[in-house]
Amino acid sequence: KETMEVTDLRSGITVKLSEDKEMLGEVSVIEQRLSQKQRESALTVEALDNLAIKETPAANFYEALGNLKGVDLTSASIGFKIINTRGFNSTSPVRCLQIIDGVDNQAPGLNFSLGNFLGASELDVQNVDIIAGASTAFYGPGAFNGVISMTTKNPFDYQGISASVKIGERALTETAVRYAEAFKAFDRDYDNVAFKINLFYLTANDWEATNYDPVDDSPVGRDNPGRYDAINVYGDEDLTGGNDFNNVNNVLDQPTSYAGLGIFYRPGYREEDIVDYNSRNLKTNLGAFFRLTEEIELSYNFNYGTGTTVYQGENRFSLKDIQFYQHVVELEKKDHFFIKAYKTLEDAGNSYDAVLTAFKMNETVAPSAEWYRQYTALWRNKPPQGYGMGNKFLAIAGYPDTANGQSIDEWFTTDYQDTLAKYNNLLTMWHDSVLDVINEFSFPTVEAGSPEYDSLLNYVTSRTFTEGGSRFYDRSALYHIMGEYQFNPSWATVKVGGNYRLYLPDSRGNIFDELVFTPGIDSNGLPTTDTSFRKIRNSEFGAYVGLEKKFLGEQFITNLTIRMDKNQNFDYLFSPAVSVVYNIDSRNTLRASFGSAIRNPTLQDQYLRYNVGRAILLGNLNGYDSLVTLESFDFYRNQETLLKDNLSFFNVDPIEPERVRTIEVGYRASLFKRMFIDVNYYHNWYTNFIGYQFGLDLTFSEIAPNRFQSLQAYRVAANAKELVTSQGINLGANYYLTDELTLNGNYSFNQLDLRGSDNPIIPAFNTPRNKFNLGITGRGYKLFKNRDHKLGFAVTYKWVEGFRFEGSPQFTGFINSYGLTDAQVSYAVPKLYTTFKLGASNILDNQVYQVYGGPSVGRLAYFSILFEKF
Repeated sequence: KETMEVTDLRSGITVKLSEDKEMLGEVSVIEQRLSQKQRESALTVEALDNLAIKETPAANFYEALGNLKGVDLTSASIGFKIINTRGFNSTSPVRCLQIIDGVDNQAPGLNFSLGNFLGASELDVQNVDIIAGASTAFYGPGAFNGVISMTTKNPFDYQGISASVKIGERALTETAVRYAEAFKAFDRDYDNVAFKINLFYLTANDWEATNYDPVDDSPVGRDNPGRYDAINVYGDEDLTGGNDFNNVNNVLDQPTSYAGLGIFYRPGYREEDIVDYNSRNLKTNLGAFFRLTEEIELSYNFNYGTGTTVYQGENRFSLKDIQFYQHVVELEKKDHFFIKAYKTLEDAGNSYDAVLTAFKMNETVAPSAEWYRQYTALWRNKPPQGYGMGNKFLAIAGYPDTANGQSIDEWFTTDYQDTLAKYNNLLTMWHDSVLDVINEFSFPTVEAGSPEYDSLLNYVTSRTFTEGGSRFYDRSALYHIMGEYQFNPSWATVKVGGNYRLYLPDSRGNIFDELVFTPGIDSNGLPTTDTSFRKIRNSEFGAYVGLEKKFLGEQFITNLTIRMDKNQNFDYLFSPAVSVVYNIDSRNTLRASFGSAIRNPTLQDQYLRYNVGRAILLGNLNGYDSLVTLESFDFYRNQETLLKDNLSFFNVDPIEPERVRTIEVGYRASLFKRMFIDVNYYHNWYTNFIGYQFGLDLTFSEIAPNRFQSLQAYRVAANAKELVTSQGINLGANYYLTDELTLNGNYSFNQLDLRGSDNPIIPAFNTPRNKFNLGITGRGYKLFKNRDHKLGFAVTYKWVEGFRFEGSPQFTGFINSYGLTDAQVSYAVPKLYTTFKLGASNILDNQVYQVYGGPSVGRLAYFSILFEKF
């Protein structure tokens, strides 16, 4: 304790509190690193505070979230990272809600956030909480698997200037500036007006998707004479069914044969020649804050984001010059009430579908049906119309005799296939010869890098889908208003709230089913069709009431919440939740909860109509009738006689919201004054899972009713009827060896139980069964006795067990187990308000795939300078 004599009341007094070393036990070392949500919540909450953000060895704070317990991170590109919890991972994370200061960060047309690409600048992030599991009762229908909740820095609390510069591998350059100031106005005796400005800009060379292995379900391998469908080559996929001649009828066809032709593929274009890998990201935030009283605050924030990156959904997309605008107004009195309203606008800019681009480029050179016809004619026809290779193969030395006592089918599957393998090199040469003729004389090829290629690429990507190109138009909007009032009677805390949300999708028929065709008659009496666009409006509202009651002081904390939600297209839905936290003592806490969540079908689940080349993707508000299963169609077309009776037809019911019920128990403890552990177990029951069903729409000939004339493949949004369960265990521990040195680690186990079902509608789990993280962090080491310079470091290691990743048919396959090591060393010079940091994510440059069809992710070394003067 110190005493100071004050002689001049006009002079200011500066008080600096010194550390009490006796208090550097559990309270200062452990409790200060736990967020309020972590201490009080019955749910599992993982937190990244301001200090952890600065210390992370990852390339940025968003990537660091992947080191938290039970959190999965997927890299679809250098600018697009996906966070998910509790399974059913997807590169379109519709089951996780991301909010920034309570505001939904989703792109309205997609109904999910693009990672932090359009989010908050790292300099402005105060902390991040990840609430794992079903949380609809607390956060609304989007919080199905979890919530990523970012809190930014209030300018009243964080004034001054901060700036950072980061450079690194892959031509990484990142610059950020934050400035905030508060002052007195309107004759108030306290700071009542404040503002903040954030600017962030990043450029880098993106990770490239260059996996040229055959797709997972390919019927042929790399050595197929007629080539194969490669993962990151697009346009080589068969869209017409005209490339498969590997059946006995075609082989034995007379007088000319398709023998040896087998399955062949049209050459496509590599993704690296189609997409823009020059990743760019600009984010700005302008905020004005007014304290109407010392407790009531009114704020307005404008957020803007733009840039270019690669997104992976059903296809791979080049998000080029995408823009995101958001206006937010909020009135709040902490722990009493808030009301906030915001609107979000997006503009797809010059974004385009990379896979569809390749399809369109090939179709512009020559329709695939005509290309296949020319190819097969050259193989089958005798000179001078062709090369007669089928008959040549029949006459080749050692060609198996069909009259050797075997059935035709046995001969085809054994002797004939053995002969194909024997003469693989010869058949490859013949296929190459046919392709050379096609490319030179029939349909001249357009080589990547040539002026003709650049012109063709620009022609396709500059036109929207409805104009015959691959650029997608999306200027969708979201309007949302929400509020809450907290009553604080002596016996409990009661919260009552509600919200209203309005979606206004606008894709001009490029993504959603907005096209309207009106038949008419022109002045000459001829039929015409006028094209127009219908406006889609989708609204939903919700209300909730929650009660929190504390017993025996704060030893028991119980919470009961019930929420009601209504979307205009679906019935009222209720989401109850109940939890109890038992503080055994100051060091040990038990928690248990029962929760539930609903997820309304996204705009795409309801209104989508999007042609990806292989199929048309459909939303499903009204159901679909008389689609043909893929399996029965394969059987039908491979029979010697085509019979319509061999086809299996099915119907798809209209889409409904999906639901989950969950129980969770957990234990938190502070041990030995230096150790903190947290363990939890969860079990989920899912019903009405939203997935997709594939089917064919066939038209048949009137003359020959058993022969189909045309087909269209559809992928229809649908609900699984089966009950699906999942369960998992998460264990985390931090050990504070000294005031400067910390060890940490966590382990996660996740398991899906399909209960014997093989229904393809059930979405893929896409989650490793086992994974763990280990880390060590050091901070505040003084290198020189007479200087306050401080050294810090951090090293983390992550191991992820291999798992099957299921996306679209093009992007489905096995992700191998992998380990990643991140490391950084920092040097702080407090007198200069500056910290220097040298680090690398994946420092050992272990090339790994985190999503099938995505890029191979390697090392990203960086050097940064951070200046902070608050």
